[in-house]
Amino acid sequence: MEELLSTFVRSIFVENMIFAYYLGMCSFLAVSKNVKTAVGLGAAVTFVLVCTLPINYLLENYVLKEGALSWLGDQYATVDLSFLSLILFIAVIASFVQLVEMLVEKFAPGLYSSLGIFLPLIAVNCAILGGSLFMQQKEFAHAGVATVYGLGSGIGWLLAIVGIAAIREKLAYSDIPKPLKGLGITFIITGLMGMGFMCFSGLNI
Repeated sequence: MEELLSTFVRSIFVENMIFAYYLGMCSFLAVSKNVKTAVGLGAAVTFVLVCTLPINYLLENYVLKEGALSWLGDQYATVDLSFLSLILFIAVIASFVQLVEMLVEKFAPGLYSSLGIFLPLIAVNCAILGGSLFMQQKEFAHAGVATVYGLGSGIGWLLAIVGIAAIREKLAYSDIPKPLKGLGITFIITGLMGMGFMCFSGLNI
């Protein structure tokens, strides 16, 4: 339980996909113009992370890495399919993104039109692929930890995009120097928020 809690908190605050690794910046900057759209995209990213990380964990540990197929017999103990990991991870992610796109189009057509091309682009969102690649590096004890890591990473990304969207909505009424309007001030605020999240780097659970 302590490992799950530590993984969850660290993935939200200490190892935030946006502010620690700056992954998923394209969608983060493009869709963060209003809070409602940001919440929708953040929820979609969280859903995809929660669903794909445990599946990719099982693929990694029971199919892909060297010795993972030993459960089939001793003759498979030396088989190494790790060269296929990137392709299979992306295939799993793309499948779930397609499911999310169908669900959003069916039940939230307004959000679907607001997100536009950025909804199917979740499939190539480097924050989601990064979650699976970090999962490989961290060598989690079991699929439950990978699921919690995916949930925490998704919530961290959701907090980041909703936070910047709320700030950008307020900035519409602010007197900003003309050269900094738009992406200029957004980059500055993102950097400041990243520095703020660095305060969590000493957090030890």
